[in-house]
This record gives sequence, structure tokens and C-alpha cells, in this order.
Amino acid sequence: MTAVLQIGDRTINLDEIIPLLKQYGMLPQLLKEIVIDNATASIELSEEEVQKAYKQFYQQQQLGDEEQLQAWLKSRGWEREQLEYLVTRTLKLEKFKQETWGTKLESYFLQRKEKLDKVIYSLIRIKDIAIAQELYFRVQENEQPFAELAREYSQGPEAQTGGLIGPVELGVPHPILAKMLLKSQPGQVLPPTRLGDWILIVRLDNFIPAQLDAATQQRLLNEQFEAWLQGEIASAIKDGKLSVDNSTQS
Repeated sequence: MTAVLQIGDRTINLDEIIPLLKQYGMLPQLLKEIVIDNATASIELSEEEVQKAYKQFYQQQQLGDEEQLQAWLKSRGWEREQLEYLVTRTLKLEKFKQETWGTKLESYFLQRKEKLDKVIYSLIRIKDIAIAQELYFRVQENEQPFAELAREYSQGPEAQTGGLIGPVELGVPHPILAKMLLKSQPGQVLPPTRLGDWILIVRLDNFIPAQLDAATQQRLLNEQFEAWLQGEIASAIKDGKLSVDNSTQS
């Protein structure tokens, strides 16, 4: 058996590597990095892109000269030849995402938009239906401000803010509550509604439509990439194509 790693008095053999990776929960991370390397292997960068990547890397690591760079590499056990791989890997990955899913962003955004739209709303939650109905009528008749009633009666953390919640994406609240808000008009107070153990009185204060801006584009690219990546990792583990080739061992 070929020893590949010596740690203290323990020798790690080649055929122990995969079982140890599984045992320590590190196998998915290794697979992730390998899948990314395979996916980005054919991605080409221009000289200008490479130089820009190096500049950003030096700035991020606060490296001002060759001596500082060599010290940085030594502290991590890296060779100079490995530096370009490190510097350009993130840029190649972003180009891979853009080339793979960039043209599909608009349609994906439309699929996700309902959960990306944001709302600001006010909430009172209590467990007594009779009290809930009384509070609802007080709000409807403008006898007391919603915020005042929320501070006095609401039994959730929103009582500290006068019932005010948000802005939050519509994918965050409970689906039933999100549906209620989606069908509401700003300023509309909804009648008491049971949700689990709670009785809710809800008012939509503001609706903020999602925009396909640069930040949202990056987020959607990352979502699609992560879904694809997890699928690739799951397939590799499920297929059981993880083994050590011992044919070269002496």
C-alpha cells in the first residue's frame, strides 16, 4: 500500500482517502471543487481580464511587492506556478455562469419574481379570536392606530416595532400569509385569519416590485449555478463512481 500522507505517528494510505473524506464530511466539498474545475476548464480569458484579476487579487490580499507575494505563497504552501490558477479561477467561474445561464436570466426572473417582490406590512398576532375581531373593528373604525394596538396586543416580536415588518421578500413569510399580502392593496386591513395556532390581522403597507438589476442578475446566476452544482455532486455520490485506482501502487 502506498502511503500518501504522514500526520504525526499516523500514516494515511491511498485507499483510506475517500473513506476519510466521507467520515469528516469533506467529500462534497472536494467534489464541488472538481466539478467547478471541470466546468471551467475550457473557459478562456483575455490578457486584459487576467491582468485585471491579478490587480484585484493583489489589492484584496494587500500585496505590494514580490517579497510580500512570496511570503503569502509560503504561508499557504503554494508554488508560484499555482498562482494563476488561484487568481483566475473565480473569474472563469463567473464567465461559465454567464455563458451557461446568462441568456435565460429574464425568463428565470419572471418565474421567481413573485417571491422576489418585497412588501412592508403590519401584523398583529394573537390566539383569541374574539379579541382579534374586536381589534379588527377598532382599526376599521379608526378608533386606535394599528401600531398602538400591535404594541399592546400582538404576541410576537413585531410588537416591539408596532407590528411593522419589512421590507421582506414574499418568499420569506409563510406561504399563506404571502398569498394574503399578494392579493392585498396598500392600506388594506385584512379580517382576522387563522394560521396555525395564531389569529392574524394583517395590513399591507407597501409593495416593492423586484427589478432585474445587476445585483438580482448575479443572485439569479448564483441560484442556477448552485442548483446545477448540487445536482452534479448528488449524481456523483449516488452513482457510486468514487474509487481509488490502486493499479499504480507498489
